[in-house]
Amino acid sequence: MKIIPPKGGRGDYQIKKTCFLSVLIFFTILISGICSAEPTPPINPDDIKYPPLTFAPPEAERVELKNGIILYILEDREIPLINISAVIRTGSIYDPQGKEGVAEITGDVMRTGGTKKRTGGEIDEELEYFAGTIGISTDMESASATLSVLQKDLDEGLDIFADIIMNPIFDDKKLKTAKDLKIEALRRILDEPQKVAFREFKRLIYGGNTRGRLPSMESVKKITRDDLVKFHGKFYYPGNIMMAVVGDITRDEAVSKINSFFGAWDKKGKTKEIPPPQLKQDKSINYVYKNVPQSIIIIGHLTPGRNNPDFYPFTVLDFILGSGGFRSRIIHEVRNNLGLAYSTGSFYNGRSEYGVFGAYAITKSSSTAEVLSLIMSIINDVRNNRVAESELLWAKKSINNNFIFTFDSTDQIAIQQMMIRYNNLPEDFLKTYTAKIEKVTFKDLKRVAKKYLSRDQSTIIVVGNEKDFDKPLSTFGNVYKIGGSHNGH
Repeated sequence: MKIIPPKGGRGDYQIKKTCFLSVLIFFTILISGICSAEPTPPINPDDIKYPPLTFAPPEAERVELKNGIILYILEDREIPLINISAVIRTGSIYDPQGKEGVAEITGDVMRTGGTKKRTGGEIDEELEYFAGTIGISTDMESASATLSVLQKDLDEGLDIFADIIMNPIFDDKKLKTAKDLKIEALRRILDEPQKVAFREFKRLIYGGNTRGRLPSMESVKKITRDDLVKFHGKFYYPGNIMMAVVGDITRDEAVSKINSFFGAWDKKGKTKEIPPPQLKQDKSINYVYKNVPQSIIIIGHLTPGRNNPDFYPFTVLDFILGSGGFRSRIIHEVRNNLGLAYSTGSFYNGRSEYGVFGAYAITKSSSTAEVLSLIMSIINDVRNNRVAESELLWAKKSINNNFIFTFDSTDQIAIQQMMIRYNNLPEDFLKTYTAKIEKVTFKDLKRVAKKYLSRDQSTIIVVGNEKDFDKPLSTFGNVYKIGGSHNGH
């Protein structure tokens, strides 16, 4: 190919040609250097240095009204919104025997069934008009009611909120709807093996304690409007209620507003405390037949509550065993190394006077016994052997960092401080939490593992099809077979 010199003459052309070749050689060397360079290894998160996280949340101000309602008030002027969260000392542990489900349905129909001044439909329309929200839910050991409303609409929102809490009428049609929904939910449990497993685990782990009595289709059918009226009358009174008031409102304004709508409520009552379940239990292996290609395994123990000093080492132990993500032992071994389960791990729910620990796995039927045996051996290992120093440090650092980041809103701060009082925990529980986690030692972990995770006191539940298991469950001891009558039917 003939190269035509540029108009500037052959000298200019030679200069430009030389420059072009120089640039080409430079980039060729640069690219070659980049391709041959060693890749930079990723930084281990544990090696990242940063100042220690500090935890100094603002204090919600506690005020007790004359009628006994306790307020936790925290001002937050960032946006013109006010959130009120009430906790009521009740729950499904107070369900009358034979009518399990009353507590939950009472809460549901309080929200939907109207009041002395408004129908349920009118309440929905009024809330929709000013974009307010009200919710009521019931747990095993408490009920909660929430109101969220713009600051300018606080009076309208509080008027409805107080009306629902103090004056529900429990409309019969809404009660029927709530019962039908609950019965349908119970009917569907059998279609979901995981729900069957965790429902049975809850019933078994509490033994004869009232916490183990669960709603069934039969018990829900028996619930009447009078049951709801009696339950509300027994547990919804000022001295049984605490409220966290957070948002664009001062302390004095909050007290004045709550007094305006709840101050005349002088109803009295006394709530009897239900004793906690006994920690020591006999070993039991329980089996529920389900014709599915997978098994759900749960191994559980009753453990220390938050008022027990062992709560802190047990929190670290649970993290190491299975709640700490992919690095925790059960997940690392059962899922990552052996590929035996796509869902596995552990959980620890520490309540005031007791806690519940569970290790679980969902695996194919043909590896059921192998996974059960493996999880038992992992738990046994922490009972008998010292945890590695790096493992202990990782767990304590992760727990403390996670704890601090659970307080990223003023709502959470005020509610947590309210729940400290509700659960009769020490007032400095939140302030001392991270320091007590930091003090946990190897000896503490081994001690609590031996004390609370004895194989002879474990509650084991397996849901699946035993004819496809790799070994019969009787390999692990006597097996109690549970029929469908316990599964909500």
